[in-house]
Amino acid sequence: MNQSHRPFPERGLEVRLASRPRGWPTPENFEVAEAPVEPPGPGQLLVRNEVMSVDPYMRGRMNAGPSYVPPFEVGRPLEGGAVGEVVADASGRFQVGQKVVHPLGWREYALLDAKSARAVDPDAAPLGSYLGVLGMVGLTAYVGLFDVAGFTPRDTVFVSAAAGAVGSLVGQMARLRGSPRVIGSAGSAEKVRYLTEELGFDTAFNYKDAPVVEQLRAAAPDGVDVYFDNVGGDHLEAAIEVLNEHGRVACCGAVAQYNAPEPPPGPHNMVKIVTKRLTLKGFIVGDSARRMPDLLHEVGGWLRDGRLRERQTVVNGLRNAPDAFLGMLRGENIGKMLVTI
Repeated sequence: MNQSHRPFPERGLEVRLASRPRGWPTPENFEVAEAPVEPPGPGQLLVRNEVMSVDPYMRGRMNAGPSYVPPFEVGRPLEGGAVGEVVADASGRFQVGQKVVHPLGWREYALLDAKSARAVDPDAAPLGSYLGVLGMVGLTAYVGLFDVAGFTPRDTVFVSAAAGAVGSLVGQMARLRGSPRVIGSAGSAEKVRYLTEELGFDTAFNYKDAPVVEQLRAAAPDGVDVYFDNVGGDHLEAAIEVLNEHGRVACCGAVAQYNAPEPPPGPHNMVKIVTKRLTLKGFIVGDSARRMPDLLHEVGGWLRDGRLRERQTVVNGLRNAPDAFLGMLRGENIGKMLVTI
């Protein structure tokens, strides 16, 4: 077995799901505990995690019931993207000291199937970027905008939750591919300024200031061609109202209802999906892993030459990961929310 000369501890911290939330999660739904650190068996590797991601989709996995991915188990550690250093390898795929990205965050030490890890270059980009613009977050924006929504350079684009990890990238990608007008919604004046002054959105609005449909109409006098939906609810209803004929919607998430104890009512204007001949399509980024090389080539180039910007909100310490997750759900982050371990 390929193993570090520096011995790893017998035990490490992990964050477990203590109970399933109803409505908004609370700190009581999480438990920080110690667990044994086991050496890797055949085909496995052991990783000392350095940075982990907290993402909106994790809220859905806290619920019981079938979905596109199994729910988190009560009493077991949560999961999510992480980057760390290989400390032992029994697969022959990696060298000790290599940095890898993998799906077992929320713990200090991850024992995993080597096939689920991918080597990354810490000299090419900061480790956190492989959980953001150069990882599943960036791929979500890239696939959703270009493949699912079928973006063309003549399209006016509206993005909800535009100051978040995915939304902030969608708007920039649309601009870099030639959109004549990029519009974002966000939840504070600071975020609106960030979108327009730093990321190059043509205009943005605070959805708390007035009804979304009124602000979107004012922002898009000639209508919208593509809506990238991270929110659902009133944002989706407003988009249906303002979308032009044959408009397209990439349905990425519905954060407006993730913490609702009862399902909220759907848009009241769905007949316009028919009359405008709109296309609404949901997608799961895991179905498009084949596009990762395209993301790294095109978006990596934009990142290197400074044309695309990535901002991160970083919380220090694994014990603070639940607070980071809850803060992300409340919209306290700008860009990608990360936790250093």
